[in-house]
Parts: sequence; C-alpha cells; structure tokens
Amino acid sequence: QCNVFRSVEGSEPETEESKEKNKRPTWKQIKRLFAYCFIHWHWFLSGLIFLFAYSAVRIFIPYYTGVIISNVVHSKGHYELFKSVGIMAGLTLSSTILGGLRGGCFVYAAALVGKRVRKDLFASLVKQEIAFFDVTKTGDLVSRLTADCSSISDSLSLNINLFARNTVMLLGALFFMFSISWRLSLVTFIAVPLILYVTKVYGVFFDKLGEAMQKTIADANQTAEEVLSTMRTVRSFACENQEAARFDSMLNETLNIGRKKAVATIGNSGMSELSTSAVLVAVLGYGGHLVLTHRLSSESFIAFIFYQVQLGENVMYINMVISAIMTSVGASRKVFDYIERSTKIPNDGECKIDVQGDIKIDNVSFFYPSRPKTTVLKGLSLDIKSGETIALVGPSGGGKSSIVQLVEHFYEPDEGEITVDGVDIRDYDHKHYHQKVALVAQEPVLYDGTVDYNISYGFDGATKEMIIEAAKAANAHNFVMEMEKGYDTKCGERGVQMSGGQKQRIAIARALIRKPSILILDEATSALDNESESLVQEAINKCSVGLGLTVLIIAHRLSTIEKADRIAVIDKGEVVQLGSHSELMEDTNGLYNSLVKRQIMDGV
Repeated sequence: QCNVFRSVEGSEPETEESKEKNKRPTWKQIKRLFAYCFIHWHWFLSGLIFLFAYSAVRIFIPYYTGVIISNVVHSKGHYELFKSVGIMAGLTLSSTILGGLRGGCFVYAAALVGKRVRKDLFASLVKQEIAFFDVTKTGDLVSRLTADCSSISDSLSLNINLFARNTVMLLGALFFMFSISWRLSLVTFIAVPLILYVTKVYGVFFDKLGEAMQKTIADANQTAEEVLSTMRTVRSFACENQEAARFDSMLNETLNIGRKKAVATIGNSGMSELSTSAVLVAVLGYGGHLVLTHRLSSESFIAFIFYQVQLGENVMYINMVISAIMTSVGASRKVFDYIERSTKIPNDGECKIDVQGDIKIDNVSFFYPSRPKTTVLKGLSLDIKSGETIALVGPSGGGKSSIVQLVEHFYEPDEGEITVDGVDIRDYDHKHYHQKVALVAQEPVLYDGTVDYNISYGFDGATKEMIIEAAKAANAHNFVMEMEKGYDTKCGERGVQMSGGQKQRIAIARALIRKPSILILDEATSALDNESESLVQEAINKCSVGLGLTVLIIAHRLSTIEKADRIAVIDKGEVVQLGSHSELMEDTNGLYNSLVKRQIMDGV
C-alpha cells in the first residue's frame, strides 16, 4: 500500500538570537571533534604509542645534559664524559626516529578524519531540501567543504600531536623535578592560576574569532564563485575593477579579524612568556640559595634548570595549542550544524508502482519557505490525464514554475496534495519517482563531462545503444555525430562548449533515456533561435505523440502552446482558464485571448 498519511512540516526562519541560544557548548563541540578521531582510533593509538616512547626517551635528555656539564665542571675524566655523550647521542637518534613515526601517524589520522568530515558534510548537503539552497549561498557551502574542513583536519594533525607530546613531556618533567627537589618544584606552581585564567579567557576569544574568520572567508568565496561563474556578464558591463574592489573589501574584513587575532596572540603569548620567565627567575634564585646552603647539589640544580626550561616550553606550547584548538572549534560549528541538520523533505517514500502518468493537483496552496508572506498558489486544482500534453501559460509570477517544482517534489504544498496515479508523490521511492518524472529546464545544466556522460547522468546501467536511441528521439544524434569525437566530446563546464539548442536537445535526451511516463518542459525553447526551436519542438512532438508520454509544458511561444491538448491559464496562483487553444480563443474577453493577441505569453 503506497498511500500513507503525512503531515506538512512548517519551517520557521532561524534568527540570530535562536542561533546563539542553540549554539553547542564548547566542550560538546570538542567532544564532537574527538568523536571523529575515535573512528580512526587505531592510527591515533599508534601515534600515541610512538609519542609515549618518544617522550620517555626525550625526558632523559635534560638529565644527561646536566650530567655532561657536571662531568666537565668537576673534571670527572674522558670516560665519564664520552659515556654520557654516547647516551645522549643514542637518546637523540631514538627520539628522532620515534618523533617521525609519531608525526606520520597523527598526520595520516587527521587526513582520514578530514576525508570523513567532508564526506559526511557533502552527503548531508545533497540531501537537504531545495528551500535550504534558496537561502544558503553556494560560496558558503563550498567554503565549509574546503576551508573549514581543512582547518579541522590541520588542527587535529598538528594540535593533537603537539598537545599530547607537550602534556606527556610536562608530566615527565614534573616527575623528575619532584624527584630532584620538591621545594623547587613547588615554586614552579606559583604562576599556574594566572596561566589557567589567561588560557580560559583567550580560549573563548579565539573560539569567537575562529567562527567569525570562517564566516568572512565563506562570504569572500561566495563573491569569487559568483563572479567567476558569470564572467561573460562581468565582461559585458566592464565591471572587472568593480568586482576586484568588492572582493578586496571582503578580504579586508578577513584581515581585520586576522589583526584582532594577532593582537590577542601577542597578549596570550606575552602573558605565557612572562609567567614562565618569572617562575624561572624565582627557581634560579631559590635554587641558587639551596646549592649555596648545601641542600642541593650543583649537578641536580643544573638538571632541574633544564627541566624547568622544558616545562616552560611545554606550558607555552599547550597554551598555544589550546588557542588553536578553540579557533578550529569555531570553524567546526557550522560544519557540524550542516552535518546534523535534518532535511525538511526526507524523500523516504517506498512506493515503486509502475507510473502511467495521471497527475492530480488537488486544492494546493503554497508559499516558498524563503518568502513565507507571499502566497504563490491559492487552492489550485488541476487534473492531467495520462498521455495528455498540457501547457501552462500566464503572466510572469503567476505560479507556473511553482507548479512544476511541486510536481518535481522540490517543495511540498502547505495545503492540499499532489498525486500521480492516485499516490501522493511523497510516498514514491525517490529514485523511482525521478526515473518516471523527467524535467527539462529553461537553462539545462550540463556537466564537465562527455555527451555520453551527460545523457546517461543519473541513469544506472545505460548502454551505448540506449544513449544513441535517446539522442535520436531528442534530435541530438546528428549534431553529436558531426563533432570530431562524437559522443566522447566534452561539453565543458555548465555546457559552455555547446550552443543553446544543442544543450536543450542533450537535456531532452537525458530525460528520455530513463523512459519516463511524465515529461516536464519548463520553457525549454524560450531562449532559442527559430531554427533551434524548430528542432527542439520536433523532439517535443515525438515525446508527446510518438512516445505517448504525459507532457507538462511551460511556454510563452504560440507555436509551442497551440499544439497542446489543453492549455491551463495560470494567474495569481489560480487556474483562471482551461481548454484547448481554439476553445480559449473563443472567449474574447479571456486572459488567454489577450495574451495571444500580444504574442507575449510571459513577462506581461
């Protein structure tokens, strides 16, 4: 049974206040980041094993440095000196090898995490409802996929490595320092409260800066994507300098945030450096006193100083790493928001019955989620019989394209329902439905692949014979064969290597190869010259008459419209007239008659 009851879920636009209120706490965001690390735990574990081995080796270097200096100062002989130097050489070589293995494991693990985040983000984006893309800029999404994901993976590869390394080294240094002198060790904790406070304050600030930085980068990417994809328009209006200046102004916003980050880094690093230096001075003073009073040997004091210096470096690096992690936390917020976003139109139907092509639009009212105050369709009803060709005409903004987008299930009606063969279109299996309902848009999108690829796009198991058959039905085969590489000819990005008529016929072939029951043509000939229109129109006639498809046409040219079985005149979201061309022309006071007389079926 394909029919099930469904409720229509409304969507309220998200305000800045609601975004701030629903913002994930920082610790949960960090937990989310580390959840991705756990997926590839074996690589991170390998890195940690090498890290502990590396740290275990490195932790003895300050001790033997002190031993070597003591051997020289107290003239203990060449044997003791070379023995200590040999041990130092072995420790250095071992730490170098282990450090390389540690770094390699962390870098590869982070690359795996970056791939997984990008994969999950893209998979989530392509499942979002069309309304989501109406209000979300393409450049913003591309920036999340590139800059933000790179920031996350780079942060994980570098910062987890540095954080773990310096934490282990810090703990090791503290162990040896306490074993040498617990009194001196307590002195090192003087600045801990200040360091913790500074780290917390700057961490929150870097989180906000990271989020703001990624937003400005996304805006700049959006501008670049928009300009570069419309260069013909930019060139035709001589706006190159204007667009370069606009992009530069957006880069200045990024620079301003970078300036704030630089100032914050100066403050953060300065406070950390001041704290560690103050502790070192205190240790030197008190440690010197202990040596002079014979409560600490000079050899132990020298080793302690080296551990103290190492400890200061560890604290400074940990502070820097925390700031960097907070920056990546800010960058990751939008990424995870998109990954976890639930689509408003789930496309989870399971019905796979054979579609005949009867379309029933029953009392449908609709407004676009991005324009909730503008009702586009008002209780519109329209029945289309299987095998019938029906044309939708009327003034611009009347709701014709909205009907097509609802039938295509790009959006869902706010009231009423649309059924195909008596089944609510929401109940059809997504893939099955779009094999049976094919759309050819006014400006069809061709991908940067071959003609072969573009015709078979989205149709699994297409053979060469099927591609050629579809191309012939769309009047595309002849011009394709005239090209040097035939069906292996590249169409170029967005089909720039093809003329308007060629793109339309390839798009029709792409629709026909799946042998649909319903073909929707959304102003498929409006931008073509007379010769191209004639060829495309001939292809359309083959579909409606020769193939027996249900054809839904939006057009404004009389030559296209008058051949339809019925014509529905749409005005202000309602069907105001319905009938054949001859029937509608008999109503001299009707809107259709008026439009025909002016030969303008759109743009009134």
